Amino acid sequence: LKFKHFLLLYQSRKSWIEETFFRRECVKFIPSSRDLHRCIPVCQVCQNLIRCCCGRLMGEHSWEESSPPISLCPGPGQDVAEDWSIELHTKASPTNAYGIIDFEDTATRVCRAKYVRVAVDSKAEALLQLMLREWQMERPKLLLTIQGGSENFTLPPKVKQAFSKGLITAALSTGAWILTDGINTGVSKYVGEAVKIFGGHDLRKRNTVGITPWGVIDNNMELIGRDVFRPYQPLGNPLSKRVCLNGFHSHFLLVDDGTLGKHGCQQGFRKKLEKHIQLQKIHPRLNQGVPVVCVVVEGGPAIVSTVLDYVSNVPPVPVLVFEGSGRAADLLAFLHKQTAADRYAYIKDDFLIRIGDAFGVDRVEASHLYSLFQQCMDHRQSITIFDSESEDQTAPDAAILTATLKGTKASPAEQLSMALAWDRADIAQKDVLVYGQHWQVGSLEQAMLDALVMDRVGFVKLLIDNGMTMCRFLTVDRLEELYNTHQGQADRFLHHLVEDAKQTSLPIGYRLSLIDIGLVIEYLIGGAYRSTYTRKHFRAAYSRLQDKVSSDSYIHCALICVLRRGLIPSSSRGRSLQDLQFFRTAQPYKCKVGGVFFHSRFKPILHGEITLSPGLDDAPLLVPFNFNDLFVWAVLQQRQQMALFLWQHGEEALARATVACKLYRSMAFEARQSSFDDNIAERFKAYSLEFGQLAVDVLDCAFRQNEQMAMKLLTSEMEAWSHFTCLQMAVSSCHRPFVSHSCTQTLLTDLWTGPLNMTKSLFLKIILSLLLPPSILLLEFKSKAEMCHVPQSHEAMLFGLDSVNQDAERGQGKCLGPVSETVSSMTMQCLSWITRIYEFYTAPVVKFWFHTMFYLAFLMLFSYVILVKMEDRPSVQEWLVIAYILSTAVEKTREVLMSEPRKLRHKLKIWFSEYWNLSDFIAILLFLAGLAMRWHVDPYRTAGRIAYCLDIIFWFIRVTDLLAVNQHAGPYLTMITKMTTNMFFIVVMMAIVLLSFGVSRKAILSPDEEPSWSLARDVVFQPYWMIYGEVYESEIDPCEDGNPCPPASFLTPFLQAVYMFFQYIIMVNILIAFFNNIYFDMASTSNKLWKYNRYRYIMTYQERPWLPPPLILLSHITLGLMAIYRRFSGDAEREERGSGLKLYLGHEDRKKLHEFEEKCVEAYFHEKSEGLHSSQTNRIRATAERAEEMCTMVGEVSEKVNFIQDSLSELDCQLGQLQDLSALAVDTLTLFSASDSLHQEEARLAQCRSITASRHILPHSWTLPHRTGADFDLLNMRRLMAKSCKSTPPSLLKCYTLVSSRLASQECHVGSKENVTISMSLPWMFTGVGGGGCLLLRKSTTNSLVFPALIWKGIYKIYPFSFYRLLFFSSFSTGGEEVSIYSLEEVPSDADPESSTVSSWSSRGLSAMLQPLSSEEGSLDGGLRQGCRVLCTWAERDVLRPGLVYVVKAFRPEVVRAWQKYFHGSTNFCDDISRSQWQCQSEIQQQRAAQKMMRVFNQVKPDDMHHSPRFLDVSLVLWHSNGQWLTIERNMSGDFRKCNNNTGEEITPCCSLEEMLLAFSHWTYEYSNRELLVLDIQGVGEELTDPTVVMADDQRGEMLFGPDNLGYAAINGFLQKHSCSIFCHRLGLEDLRKRLDSCENRSEAEPVSGEEEQEDDEDRV
Repeated sequence: LKFKHFLLLYQSRKSWIEETFFRRECVKFIPSSRDLHRCIPVCQVCQNLIRCCCGRLMGEHSWEESSPPISLCPGPGQDVAEDWSIELHTKASPTNAYGIIDFEDTATRVCRAKYVRVAVDSKAEALLQLMLREWQMERPKLLLTIQGGSENFTLPPKVKQAFSKGLITAALSTGAWILTDGINTGVSKYVGEAVKIFGGHDLRKRNTVGITPWGVIDNNMELIGRDVFRPYQPLGNPLSKRVCLNGFHSHFLLVDDGTLGKHGCQQGFRKKLEKHIQLQKIHPRLNQGVPVVCVVVEGGPAIVSTVLDYVSNVPPVPVLVFEGSGRAADLLAFLHKQTAADRYAYIKDDFLIRIGDAFGVDRVEASHLYSLFQQCMDHRQSITIFDSESEDQTAPDAAILTATLKGTKASPAEQLSMALAWDRADIAQKDVLVYGQHWQVGSLEQAMLDALVMDRVGFVKLLIDNGMTMCRFLTVDRLEELYNTHQGQADRFLHHLVEDAKQTSLPIGYRLSLIDIGLVIEYLIGGAYRSTYTRKHFRAAYSRLQDKVSSDSYIHCALICVLRRGLIPSSSRGRSLQDLQFFRTAQPYKCKVGGVFFHSRFKPILHGEITLSPGLDDAPLLVPFNFNDLFVWAVLQQRQQMALFLWQHGEEALARATVACKLYRSMAFEARQSSFDDNIAERFKAYSLEFGQLAVDVLDCAFRQNEQMAMKLLTSEMEAWSHFTCLQMAVSSCHRPFVSHSCTQTLLTDLWTGPLNMTKSLFLKIILSLLLPPSILLLEFKSKAEMCHVPQSHEAMLFGLDSVNQDAERGQGKCLGPVSETVSSMTMQCLSWITRIYEFYTAPVVKFWFHTMFYLAFLMLFSYVILVKMEDRPSVQEWLVIAYILSTAVEKTREVLMSEPRKLRHKLKIWFSEYWNLSDFIAILLFLAGLAMRWHVDPYRTAGRIAYCLDIIFWFIRVTDLLAVNQHAGPYLTMITKMTTNMFFIVVMMAIVLLSFGVSRKAILSPDEEPSWSLARDVVFQPYWMIYGEVYESEIDPCEDGNPCPPASFLTPFLQAVYMFFQYIIMVNILIAFFNNIYFDMASTSNKLWKYNRYRYIMTYQERPWLPPPLILLSHITLGLMAIYRRFSGDAEREERGSGLKLYLGHEDRKKLHEFEEKCVEAYFHEKSEGLHSSQTNRIRATAERAEEMCTMVGEVSEKVNFIQDSLSELDCQLGQLQDLSALAVDTLTLFSASDSLHQEEARLAQCRSITASRHILPHSWTLPHRTGADFDLLNMRRLMAKSCKSTPPSLLKCYTLVSSRLASQECHVGSKENVTISMSLPWMFTGVGGGGCLLLRKSTTNSLVFPALIWKGIYKIYPFSFYRLLFFSSFSTGGEEVSIYSLEEVPSDADPESSTVSSWSSRGLSAMLQPLSSEEGSLDGGLRQGCRVLCTWAERDVLRPGLVYVVKAFRPEVVRAWQKYFHGSTNFCDDISRSQWQCQSEIQQQRAAQKMMRVFNQVKPDDMHHSPRFLDVSLVLWHSNGQWLTIERNMSGDFRKCNNNTGEEITPCCSLEEMLLAFSHWTYEYSNRELLVLDIQGVGEELTDPTVVMADDQRGEMLFGPDNLGYAAINGFLQKHSCSIFCHRLGLEDLRKRLDSCENRSEAEPVSGEEEQEDDEDRV
């Protein structure tokens, strides 16, 4: 039946989804191109090229309802420009895609999402019903809609951290929904990463909903299915226009408008859903709607319109902009900050430029966007800017929530409701409950009620801190509303408790009353506890309140009058003192009775008594304890955190802790007895232990601060809790750690010894004083100051002196008042003696020994009576025994009548719950029965004597209770009691075995027995003694004496043997082992248990009269007379409240005690917080947080240092430029000064000697005319050059020294007077500038010099100063040959919108100097290429790193020629250089393709694949010396391994890295849709190089990937030889051997021909 019910629900759910939600399909083909094809009928080319306006080809349409068009030309009368629309050209059909998506790339976490395909015109009501009921999403309390860029962009680390953490923290703390586009690009991807890092694992709490167009989803056909479970790969083909779903969203609404590959349909759908969610209630108790906030991150031009729509709504939707995220967000932030002072006119031009730079639009479009930005700024109060770089910026989650509150223009009460629903008290404290805020009457009271019902502890604390008082808030109606709040399981359990307390069943919808709650409290606490809710006064006032007999004001004033009369001692208390509390309102109320004003201050509902302030008899004040009512409500409603918070507030914290411990313990017992879930009972037990530990901790803290005050806390009377004490409540709740505490034991010791100040030989001194009463005056007594914390018993209250009574009432604990000086010293001495004697005999320890001595004498007399012959009349000894037992019976009767419960039934129930009371009751009844029978003749007298004999057993057993007082004997008695109570079931099992054997044995041996009671004795008698070893050997064989044998008598020995084995060997040993186990278990806790039971022993003698039986009758008479006197004297209330051991304190002392208790609670929490902060875990957490902060700061400092270094480098370059210019200026001035001197002219001409050309041919050569002269000395040249270049920089002089050293080794040649050519082959441009700038000097016909400044100026125009200094000062310090480096760069794509970047060769090569290494360490050789290691000595713009070793590679000449011969038709090469360049570029492109696929592979592989291999970067090199084209890459050192080759052959992997690299080859084949395959995986460790990208033969028309591409042969070889490993399976790859046949068939197919298809293939590659 359950299965059928589940099946019906499942089918109804499926039918509801399919009946409610639909999909859209295009049913009419409307060409998207205006250039119509005029083929009739439509040819195959048209069907495969022309697309409909929906984005599909003609063959992709469904023609079920209509036939495909014959012609694409419009017919007669048809509109040529017909526009495609969803309403006219699509049809709706039931959705066919819904279920669960399993994202496969999230191996570390189970990421699944529910999805459904819905039409774009679906109703928002149905969507919300789907999300709440079918998907079981929690009702949103906030809607975070994320808007931003849809393309991939880079967020700064700080902005990303703030966005991710703030978004998820705000969502989790408030229960918000997050709406995104759901795709794996742009801002949605960052949302997914935020969920991954900061989100939880619970799907129901990851309420991240993606609203995605169905037509743009990659592999959306895989999602088709009704209520299916679909695996999904979130990373698709990067060349595809479609997008993938993000794997960290929890739900997806796939919006279908009938189009394919078109974005934008989800925006209107999304706004419609947002508006409908906004109309929902944020909480069932609150009328506030769900707030919506828009979060903007980056974004394009469309985001500006979206923001404008949000902020211009009514009511407006607040927008939070993350500054620094880029584009639209930065523009909004900039304009928001700049327009704060209305600066539109000053920033317009600059802002238009910013718009053009950010969006790449022209001036007209920028002006239109500027107007939209201006309109947004008209609603700037709804826009909030979050700057993560600002130091005073709040937390990002707080900024989101604050923006939500401030941007909605809600009233303070509505803002408080929103913060209350979010449970963010910090937001309410910061932004709502601020100084000067105006509140409507009753709004804060309603907020407090909502906070209590919704269990918002932080808000309750916040409202209390802001002045909310319980005396103004709490009323009967509100308290009953709190108790009748539906809280599921807690509400059901409370109703169950009410049913148990009232012994009746409650009807459905029954509303609990406070009287019901009072019955539950009494039922749970038990004993003599009486709740205020159940008292007669409360019931009468509650009934009058419900009936509403009169108006509130009249009843209020009348009650005050009654209350006043009740407080006058001479009047009777006929009316209730509690009626006043039922008419409390939110404001204080006054009324006038008899010309006197009375303030209506109300006491909590739980407390029924009042307290008078001294001296104010005519104006009574009711003390409010309202926190106690809420505390009990929180406990009964199982709201532990709320109870813990309320426990801290108000007075009597220790009492509340013990009350909660008792309530929870009783609730746990009821849960176990009522067959509730075991977890409920365990939770109650844990709560009880928590409050019990609180009580112990507070008591310990108080005891350490002040011992006497701590002991006062234990025994001071609590008026709020039925006049109980903390110690009584702890004992009632069986709180052993509390009773065993040192403070409690110290108090019990003081109670036990009383005023006696004796520590050693106590019992000897007491016995001696009892035997010799005058020795009492020699004993030491404690002072009143030492006894101020000891409570007075009821007997002491009645018999004590007046001064003692007065001190007890005032609680001052001081000595007796000063006696009048007129009293004689003898009177004082007599009074002191009387007091000492009284205090001695009333001490509990004296009472114990006094009663014990009489009890032992009684046992001796009783034993004598039953041992001697009983006469007709009782002897003197028997009369004494009779008097003792009868007086004991009277004492037991007094104990019952004087106990705390009011009803006799409750008194008897509590009294009989004690074991020794039950034993005494039986002993007294048995003695009275024997006494009644002994007055008659035999046989009744004999029966009476036998009753005496049996009765003395009970009296002897009673002696063990006397031993329990002893510290050494008490624990053993506790063990015996525990053993006796726990052995019950083992004894029952032993009795079962005994009866089974005894009955069968008796039946076999005595088959002819007549019915008699002796049968029962015979069945049990002998088997029982057999347990102790008596086997009755003579009766084992009944046939030995010749007696006739009963039938089957031979079975009895066998049965006896089995019985003896089982009973004697097994059961007895089990019992012994059981006792042994109990002993060892109790050995560690017996002392604590004895301390706990010690309270009962001490209380027994504390409350017992000091005279022992039979003299106790005198005490009874005295007590009776005193009670009668106090009754007539009007002090009956004191007698009524005087039962029990209580300390009565005055108003001032009670106030001091409460202040001390509050200080102890504060000290406890202070110690707890310090311990929490000092714990190792918290230290580690704090250290981690500090380390994270330091890491962030170090990162920021590092960025600043890098910026400073760059600035210093730029400044250094500029200083170098200035230095060069100054040197040139000085040299120029030198030339001017020497222009008139022919000698200096000849000297300069001599300096400009021909410099031998470099042995390297470089492209920068200069041919300079120069007039030769005679030979000159090299030293003179140096001198002249140094003289002419005094201002030349030191680096330049160093360069000159190098040149001159080279010139010194060469012969100086002097030519004729004609001009000669000096060819200087230098790296870059010049090397010999140190010669005074004489690179170009020519003698003119007019004997004047041609100044070379024009040459320098031209050089400066060509090369900036930054290079100028570099060329002149560093060229001589580098060695090697000059090369040009060309890199394959990633640039934004303009032509291909499918990808964000494309690879393009750099238009200009960067220069570098490479020094080939020696042949031993530099030569390399391979199969198709040869290489050489080179050392980089200098590089322009760090294109290479100087000092590193690189490898240059080139194809062998025969390979180049063979390649050209084989591919002669595809590429036209003019020479070998072009061929080598083409080959090198192909190799670099091949490695770049493999590099990109490796990057994607590292992203999609599972996280537990720890290796991250990568391919080296390869660049193109032009070697200037010989014009050869090469490839260059960084040299790798280490063990070089090759995993496979270009034919598909593989090695046997020896490590996980090699297995993963082989799996990478398999992955590339599947990733490229079986078009590409990366082989030749080789390298050192995780660094790889020289891969082979194999392409199918039909795809390699232009031979893009080099000569080692073997096409289908390599692919088939790989399919045959590859062995899939565990890495392949973990990547979700299938076994390639299964596809071998299909691959072979495909390899035999002819390549696709046609120019257009070839171009398509090239574009795809």
